[in-house]
Amino acid sequence: ALVESISSSRTIKSESEVHFFMFYEQLRLFEMADLLRPLSDQIQEVQSFREKNRGSSLFNHLSAVSESIPALGWVAVCQKPGPYVKEMNDAAMFYTNRVLKDYKDTDPRHVEWVRSYLSIWTELQTYIKEHHTTGLIWNKTGPVATPSLFRAPSVGPCPPPPPPPPPGPPPMFMDDSPKPDDTSAQHSALFAQLNQGEAITKGLKHVSDEQKTHKNPNLRSQEGRTHQGSPAKSQNPSMSACAPAKKHSPVLELEGKKWRVEHQEKSHDLVIEETELRQVVYVFSCSNSTLQIKGKVNSIIVDNCKKLGLVFDSVVGIVEVINSRDIQLQVMGKVPTISINKTEGCHVYLSKDSLDCEIVSAKSSEMNVLVPEGEDDYREFPIPEQFKTLWDGSSLVTEPTKIAG
Repeated sequence: ALVESISSSRTIKSESEVHFFMFYEQLRLFEMADLLRPLSDQIQEVQSFREKNRGSSLFNHLSAVSESIPALGWVAVCQKPGPYVKEMNDAAMFYTNRVLKDYKDTDPRHVEWVRSYLSIWTELQTYIKEHHTTGLIWNKTGPVATPSLFRAPSVGPCPPPPPPPPPGPPPMFMDDSPKPDDTSAQHSALFAQLNQGEAITKGLKHVSDEQKTHKNPNLRSQEGRTHQGSPAKSQNPSMSACAPAKKHSPVLELEGKKWRVEHQEKSHDLVIEETELRQVVYVFSCSNSTLQIKGKVNSIIVDNCKKLGLVFDSVVGIVEVINSRDIQLQVMGKVPTISINKTEGCHVYLSKDSLDCEIVSAKSSEMNVLVPEGEDDYREFPIPEQFKTLWDGSSLVTEPTKIAG
């Protein structure tokens, strides 16, 4: 009854109610995380499978699934999960449109696959809108999720770092991992405490003004020194075991009709010279690097890059920038279309021959187009990020907003 009164009125009447409400929320989130952990593991496995098969001819199919599969986590979205699923569906359509473009005239099976796959998310949106519009609603008369449903925390899939450790007892965090029986006992104890109601706060220690850090700056400095003196105690063993990120080897090679430029770091002399009209260039996960592409190619894709400078002569199709940050593009010849999607910071330097280029942007910010002015000078124009939509009586009219500086 106390939880319902606090949740409905959002008015905290006493300090005991504050502690009780915080305890209840932590317990609820703890149980929800345990329930969703198997789902989270499967989502990560799907995304890892896509990353391991970047050279596959069905990479666009895999990307459509990988980009949209997080929609299954809609149950953890507190407010309006429907728009969240729609956003994941839109991310999938970015890649399914490529599938349709490649196979619509050659293999109808791929077209049917796109239709069937996207229908999963549209039907899920309909279900959420009908039953869970403002968030997941639990069946009050249904069964209670028992502690046996919760898995014991695992140490994660990280492999042991080479060389292998010498013979001896297993690592400390392996011994301390709670067994299923321990987890059940812990949950039973938590529920027993929860059932105490306001009595749960009787064991709390009163903190005087002299012990409050926000009123005593000296305590904050002492606390900082204490943490610095014993960093090992503040670290999560399982997180420290997974800390070393996998180092990928840099790649610059021609694979069939695709130039692959991947995992380049602090490389400012990257050059692709022997190009053909039918070739595409795929730049992935490069940072603090500069790439020059000579000649004329079919298309260029920049994916998941940071602080990348790209200079190219001419492109007959499209230049796409996806999931990137701080990108600089310079066109020396002609390009019909530049697409910027999910990118923070993109400067596009146009040549005199490419002033008719069409620039399409979505979910991006800090975009600027620099137009040549004179011999060696450029004039900068920002791409609008904020828009105003009005109903004119028959349709919606959208135009950029003009904010006075």
